[in-house]
Amino acid sequence: MFNSLLIANRGEIAVRVMRSAKAMGLRTIAVFSDADRDALHVALADEAYYIGPSPANESYLVAEKILDVARKSGAEAIHPGYGFLSENAAFAEACAKAGIVFVGSPASAIKAMGLKDAAKALMEKAGVPVVPGYHGENQDPAFLKAEAEKIDYPVLIKAVAGGGGKGMRKVEAAAEFDKALQSAQREAASAFGDERVLIEKFVTQPRHIEIQVFADSHGEAVYLFERDCSLQRRHQKVLEEAPAPGMPEDMRRAMGEAAVAAAKAIGYEGAGTIEFIADASGGLSADKFFFMEMNTRLQVEHPVTEMITGEDLVEWQLRVAAGEPLPAMQSDLEIQGHAIEARIYAEDPAKKFFPSTGTLHRLRLAEETDFVRIDTGVREGDAVSMFYDPMIAKLIVWDETREGALRRLKTALEETQIAGLKSNVSFLAAVAGNKAFGDGEIDTGFIDRHLEALVPAGVRPGADVLALAALHEVLAREEGPEELALLGEDYHSPWALKDGWVLGGPRTERLTLLFGGEALELELRAHRHGWQVTAEDQHLYVEGSLDDDGTLHALVDGKRLSAGVIELKDGFTLMWRGAAFEFARPNPLDVDLADEAGSGALTAPMPGKIIQVLAKAGQKVRKGDALIVLEAMKMEQTLQAAGESTVGAVNVEAGDQVEGGAVLLTFEENA
Repeated sequence: MFNSLLIANRGEIAVRVMRSAKAMGLRTIAVFSDADRDALHVALADEAYYIGPSPANESYLVAEKILDVARKSGAEAIHPGYGFLSENAAFAEACAKAGIVFVGSPASAIKAMGLKDAAKALMEKAGVPVVPGYHGENQDPAFLKAEAEKIDYPVLIKAVAGGGGKGMRKVEAAAEFDKALQSAQREAASAFGDERVLIEKFVTQPRHIEIQVFADSHGEAVYLFERDCSLQRRHQKVLEEAPAPGMPEDMRRAMGEAAVAAAKAIGYEGAGTIEFIADASGGLSADKFFFMEMNTRLQVEHPVTEMITGEDLVEWQLRVAAGEPLPAMQSDLEIQGHAIEARIYAEDPAKKFFPSTGTLHRLRLAEETDFVRIDTGVREGDAVSMFYDPMIAKLIVWDETREGALRRLKTALEETQIAGLKSNVSFLAAVAGNKAFGDGEIDTGFIDRHLEALVPAGVRPGADVLALAALHEVLAREEGPEELALLGEDYHSPWALKDGWVLGGPRTERLTLLFGGEALELELRAHRHGWQVTAEDQHLYVEGSLDDDGTLHALVDGKRLSAGVIELKDGFTLMWRGAAFEFARPNPLDVDLADEAGSGALTAPMPGKIIQVLAKAGQKVRKGDALIVLEAMKMEQTLQAAGESTVGAVNVEAGDQVEGGAVLLTFEENA
């Protein structure tokens, strides 16, 4: 076994790898960019080295910089994590040439399976069923369109390289093909440096089921069962679970044996995942699954496999990379219970899951137990930047049954408090509590079908939330007089009391809070040890206390509740049951500064690069019309018109870099 390990990655996966490496007594070496100078993975490592500017293509993707750190630090092995250089055959070869152990598969296996088209051809020769489509070299747009028509719509355009849903577009009809192809190619080129695509038939009720395989340098290989990754948005995974709901034993065995055969056929070593699409129409069966691709690395969702097998897959990786045999044989492995992973992202589900950036002013995750695991690379006070994937944490739960795991997942999500940016926590909690999902009615179209229920439009805070908000305002405001009294040592002054007493009897007042631009009127009347709050035509009695760390303890109509509160410049964020409610306090000196002509503007929701300008000055647009395509966090986002209007000035052109809030175009008065 080697003695030192360089982790050529950042964030959550760097921390995860470091945890196992330290448990094995290895010296850990981290690398960091400008954006990650104070990151958690840097703080936890035994040593850390600077590798350049924040953009990944100037730091984490530069193989020469990683190898230079390895030489300087004396690292004997490099773990690439996932993403970045993890599936880069040239990097694996460079490590071997430098005499450094690459904790991953041989370069030959990466080359064989690294491109989806070549991998599908290889699987066809090996007798593994593949989805019908075109996987060849011809990238002429007219030819690709003709191939799509041959297999009939709907089809999927998929980037030949990479993964994570980038460079992937579903096309419903021929009229949409050209635009979708251009968009997929641009995104693929940006994310992977390779714009080539393949075309395949879209399975109408698909389940995304993958098999975890492991092989060593002694010719042995095993499968550690399956993971169901069907719950996706924008072709990116949201929840993953193991085992797959409704999986027949003969199908599990058939898929596992096919995955092992595929690994052995290419001389694979280390951790890998064979991804399949299963046709779920009529239920899962051993004759209705198709090879999709192989990921020649550790997967983001590997913790659910660890939870149901009791194995540490990173430790397996390190031992296999050191030349040791597999830690277990197939007969030693068995499924125990059920595990589910939820990816907590900085994104706004209400705005088509658009990524969010900012500082994590509050980050309180569920307490870790034998049933709950948290994998994260950030701490409270850290920033989620525009340069990398917006993942905040992975929440993994385990129970003896799927029903129990879902219950634990929902509870843990409702205990989560995040403020400072948008997150998908309440959306994940809604999924965990959704009856159809609980009943196992799952395929990759689940979120789109249930979007209105999972992300309801125009959500307003309920009476309980408003009562908590009112209590916070009273408690926060009344800290002042008490502190002044104590400083003056006038401990018995009536002005130091917080019981709502005023000359003439109990106090009654009106409180106005702004939520989503709407003014919410609350009436507060002092009552016993607290207040009667009138909100949403309900009368609630509330009392409680506010801790220094922003934890609000309350008794609302006899219910004991707890929430988190973070003060903002002009208001506060209240976090309760996984949701974050942003309230503003009205300023009586504020004046409506809306443009006198009533015109509006389209602004950049975050920093990014303008890819396409689809609108022209003087053009009449309707709600939903595409105006500008913006690339941010390596994903293309189409900015649309919010209603009927006429485009005024267009302030940007393709190729421009813009800051968040920049005015991209304006609208004229009168549509």
